[in-house]
Amino acid sequence: MSHKRKRITLVAIIGLVLVAVGLTWFQLNRSTKTSTTQLPLTETQIKKNLASKKVTTRADQQKSATATYQKATRNRRYSLANPYIKVNPYGTSPLTALVIFRTSQAAKVSYTVVGKSAKTSITNTVNGGYQTTHQVPIVGLYANTTNAVRLTVTLKSGEVIKKTIQLKTGALPKYVKSATVTVSKSDKTKMSIGNNKLTIIDRTTKEPFAIDADGTVRWYSTNYSQHTIEQWTGGHIMMLTKKKQSSDVYNDLIETDYLGRVYREYTFSGSTSSTDGGTETTVIHHDLIELPNHNLLATVSDGSKYKEDTMVEISHKTGKIVTVIDLKKLLPKSMWSAFKAGSDGKIDWFHQNSIEYDKTDNSILISGRNQDMIMKIDYATKKIKWIYSGKKKASWPKAYRKLILTPTSGTTITGGQHGLTLLADLTRNASSENIMLYDNNTAVTNGDKSTSGKYSQAVKYHIDTTKMTITQTWAYGKSLGKTNFTNIIGYAEEESNGNVLIDFGMKKNGQESNVIEVDKNGNQVFNATIKNASAKAYAYRAYRVAFYNNNYQFDANKN
Repeated sequence: MSHKRKRITLVAIIGLVLVAVGLTWFQLNRSTKTSTTQLPLTETQIKKNLASKKVTTRADQQKSATATYQKATRNRRYSLANPYIKVNPYGTSPLTALVIFRTSQAAKVSYTVVGKSAKTSITNTVNGGYQTTHQVPIVGLYANTTNAVRLTVTLKSGEVIKKTIQLKTGALPKYVKSATVTVSKSDKTKMSIGNNKLTIIDRTTKEPFAIDADGTVRWYSTNYSQHTIEQWTGGHIMMLTKKKQSSDVYNDLIETDYLGRVYREYTFSGSTSSTDGGTETTVIHHDLIELPNHNLLATVSDGSKYKEDTMVEISHKTGKIVTVIDLKKLLPKSMWSAFKAGSDGKIDWFHQNSIEYDKTDNSILISGRNQDMIMKIDYATKKIKWIYSGKKKASWPKAYRKLILTPTSGTTITGGQHGLTLLADLTRNASSENIMLYDNNTAVTNGDKSTSGKYSQAVKYHIDTTKMTITQTWAYGKSLGKTNFTNIIGYAEEESNGNVLIDFGMKKNGQESNVIEVDKNGNQVFNATIKNASAKAYAYRAYRVAFYNNNYQFDANKN
């Protein structure tokens, strides 16, 4: 090749390289510019990023088992004397069983799982009235035990027939067994436990489980769950789980029952690439509620460089997103645009950890840990109704100042709070609202720095929306001091008898979780410590729940 041709070739190569570099620079700058101008993202982009859909994967896997139970309901040889019995009927709930039998006369059935001490028996009546075919969902068995279960069959004639069956269960799995539960206080006469209530330990990861008043595990699911176990229509529960235990991604949402039968299932893409090149692993992160139309309202990340500041309403029929609420569009830009990114490169400026629906005015109450803020939003108009935080009213833009609640004397400023719930208002005054939350009392941005880190507590507030004031009416936790301080997670729940169940979720820097039930006067009636730091599966929330409630009925012949 001549020197001239070599020079031409070299020049051509250099030119191509420069063009390639230029195109790359243009694309990068274009992407950055697009990312900046497109924040907040459009609803269309968020829907695309999350890619939610309804699937039938688990229900299809359970078809064979359900078909077996359907055949049992038609088999006349299964009688009270010789019932069909299946422990762990769907393979994911080992401390439950399904019992099927027929009677010649219409009858109703109840059962009791015999407890090992006073007030630990679980008693339920099968819903559905008098029938001749009986499908009895048994819950509340002991692990690694031959359980005595007493069946009581009451005929329409009034005759009562009783039979005791024995149900053998296996040992607890590693991550449930290692979550050692120690009960230091258990006043069963004053606890809100009724005939069938257990305390669900809703963990940050691993298997969720439920304990009785002795602290003994009486239910667990082999489905790993993250943060989300919510009570649903028909006595079902909604759980955020994952396809494989080895996966880091929790992107499967299942409507199930305590026996493990799956009724509905939704999944998310888990690959929410945005204009910033970011990805999400778990789309739903902290909370989920059921709206009156049975759709789901969930806390999510939108797929941009910002996270945990968006809510989506998901159709229970199709699994598609029908509504998006991006808090970046509701709150001042100064609150989110200048917030620093975390170690994951994401900007967690709000960190929404709670949603509560108020049917009285079609609104939602939400909590944002990283702004030390709670607020109420009109769900129809998506406009803010009120805001409470330690951020001084004068520091808000003028348009927001009329929305800020003013605390009365002695009212706590929350810090890093969790678990905002709406309480009953017996006055029936439209301007009167009562709420409760778990105040971690850690000043993230607007909390009370003078008390931050000294204690955590459950707090009740009264809100007067005419005067736009907020007043603290009850609290428990301050007397426990720094021993029960929890920098993250926690929950408080009012029980049917007026007691309050409090989850000090990450006590002693995560070495243990402490669940305490107190009466109206702050007297402890239950105190359980769960040591499970090795599994990194803290008690994110604790719920006192009936196993099962009056809305639940198992029927293998119906979806």
